[in-house]
Amino acid sequence: MNTPVTVSILGLGEMGRALASALLRADRSVVVWNRTPGKGIELAQAGAVEAATAADAVDAADLIIVCLLDHTSVRDTLDPVADRLRSRTLINLTTNSPEEARELGRWAVAAGIAYVDGGIMAVPSMIAGPGSEILYSGDEKAFRRCKEVLDTWGTSTYLGRDAGLASLYDLALLAGMYVMFAGYMQGAALVRTAGISATDFAGRAAPWISAMTHGLADFGRVIDGGDYTVAGQQSLDFSDLSTMLDAAAHAGIGVQPIAMVQRLIAAERDSGHGTDSFARIVESIAHPTPEGTFSCL
Repeated sequence: MNTPVTVSILGLGEMGRALASALLRADRSVVVWNRTPGKGIELAQAGAVEAATAADAVDAADLIIVCLLDHTSVRDTLDPVADRLRSRTLINLTTNSPEEARELGRWAVAAGIAYVDGGIMAVPSMIAGPGSEILYSGDEKAFRRCKEVLDTWGTSTYLGRDAGLASLYDLALLAGMYVMFAGYMQGAALVRTAGISATDFAGRAAPWISAMTHGLADFGRVIDGGDYTVAGQQSLDFSDLSTMLDAAAHAGIGVQPIAMVQRLIAAERDSGHGTDSFARIVESIAHPTPEGTFSCL
């Protein structure tokens, strides 16, 4: 398997520019293109070739990296150049849903394109630095062939042939991150009522939250085993968040993050599971009632 010689980056938002810059620092041959002209000037000064059109960018490389706004922008960009992509490797690093990744994978196979989907577990400033990881799924041969290039950006982890797996993990991990951030902000709002800065609170919150993550594996084993009566886990009755809710209300702040968790606890307690492990709230998430669903519209 030959490592790709030239890489084209389609999409020069902050992440696209970070990916291209890392390749240039690694002395890779890089072609860049963006729907809005002008974003490739600095990259061109650093050694990249700026293509005038997406078609030109595709023609210039054997590995095509797509990092655009969303699934629609990906299809709008790739559909007109599908014939040019034939026999090339396409890696989509645009954030999309698992089904969108699978749909693009089927489109690529029908067009004779080796397709890999990716989920970037890093912010642009982390690319090619410590902690940067990108998850991949789809065509394994294509992934292995390109891995030396992909490793430029961080740890490259292959999850399987299902093109939707990288997106599935990406969104699942981001879900944990955003809820964690919301919990921190709930706490920051609470301590601010006593004149404590969010920065000071962050200094205390970070090690506490980090220490608590060691319990994730225990939760995982309970969830996978399906026995929520296991000894040694905090019960739903003990996990009641009423005191937190009362304190927030007394302080005159919102309670949205902890109220969400309290609703999950209440749903399981109301079903007679108060003595079961806190981990049981996963069942209310996995099997929501109509009042427990959320519309994004």
